[in-house]
Amino acid sequence: TETSNCYGWNLFTSPKDSETTERIYRMSTGSKLIAKCALRAAANVNSSKLPKELAKSSAAFLSSAPSGGKHTLPDLAYDYNALEPIISAETMETHHSKHHNTYVTNLNVALEKLDSAVSAGDVSSIISLQGALKFNGGGHLNHTLFWENLAPSSSTELSDGPLKVLINECFGDFESMKEQMSASTIAVQGSGWGWLGYNKKTGRIEVATCANQDPLEAGTGLIPLFGVDVWEHAYYLDYKNVRPTYVNKIFDVINWDAVEKRLADAK
Repeated sequence: TETSNCYGWNLFTSPKDSETTERIYRMSTGSKLIAKCALRAAANVNSSKLPKELAKSSAAFLSSAPSGGKHTLPDLAYDYNALEPIISAETMETHHSKHHNTYVTNLNVALEKLDSAVSAGDVSSIISLQGALKFNGGGHLNHTLFWENLAPSSSTELSDGPLKVLINECFGDFESMKEQMSASTIAVQGSGWGWLGYNKKTGRIEVATCANQDPLEAGTGLIPLFGVDVWEHAYYLDYKNVRPTYVNKIFDVINWDAVEKRLADAK
């Protein structure tokens, strides 16, 4: 079966048991297999020129595209003004319809270029596209999770359950977790994200940070439960350059039911 990450896509995974990824992997190691659909072009890549890890990642990127062939901007489950006064409607609209949409647009452009480069066996172009794919793909993944993380303050209480139990076990209590995550997130240099992630090997939850739009799971192995965007476009209209106030207040609009579900799915 095809493996996917917690978002339902395999954009940043390269499992050897994935049907589509395995096709490219086996082509890069000399096995004769005919790729189908969007991956058919990879047959033109000479295994002596393309490292197998790059072949596998190209397969994962190409197979991440939805059935319609294009990634699309997800709808929000709430109105732009639903998170006020923590996050203003103006910030939400700009962040979602402009910034996130740009990541989606640029990801689709990069995937089209990758498909052409793979079809032509243009290894140099395939390599040069990796940065754009990681950045825009990560931006799309991270923001999709971010919107699902949020909810109006009237429906954001952390209830008794496995998530609360694990928070208490790993951090002592909710306030200690919030304090540790806030400190790490505020300290991100430049732009990036603060995360609460689940470590499947230890069964514990951990605080982590990622630079720019780097996806959490690809970089750390942690499965993201919720993240806080600390690019300035996420808060500057409301908080100017006072990142600590934004980070502390955003906990008032976290959708803990969604976080609880992500924990259950991750286990």
